[in-house]
Amino acid sequence: MNSLAPKRAHHMRRITRTILPALAVAVSATACENTSAAPAPATTSPTPASTAQAPANAPAISFPSGDLVWRDLPDSGGVEFADVRGDLAGHGPYEAFVKFPAGKDNPMHYHTSDLPTVVLSGTFYAVFDGKRIEYPAGSFYTLSAGIPHLSGCEPGTECLLFQYQTDNFDLVPTAAR
Repeated sequence: MNSLAPKRAHHMRRITRTILPALAVAVSATACENTSAAPAPATTSPTPASTAQAPANAPAISFPSGDLVWRDLPDSGGVEFADVRGDLAGHGPYEAFVKFPAGKDNPMHYHTSDLPTVVLSGTFYAVFDGKRIEYPAGSFYTLSAGIPHLSGCEPGTECLLFQYQTDNFDLVPTAAR
């Protein structure tokens, strides 16, 4: 066995934990951009993150954590979200931070659009065809459209996610398989 193999594996895990989430967030910054919209007029007062729409030619989109506006996701059992672009609870593309209470389990469901997700804290999980996969902080995954699954946040620590879709968010209940 190559004595460098464990060091390389450790190095690759570190890269995966740091670069993949950053790359996913960077990609999401352009994934939902509406380039046909006219640039928004400049304002002198700050706009809450939940209603902000950056001009197409903006040099940066910036929402420090203290500027995020958190809202309850209706009928979700305590899930909250803070939009960065678009509106997770509305129609069309969006990018948002999502907080799941520790121990929150979603019933069997699917989404009508792919749902890319970066796990920023806590451990999120999904169950597909009876196989449970855990996603600790630093993980990235995409839930493909139409795939029935269970999901939720492990007990002990709330889960903070970053999610984005090119179409609106939905959670369609389905019978357990």
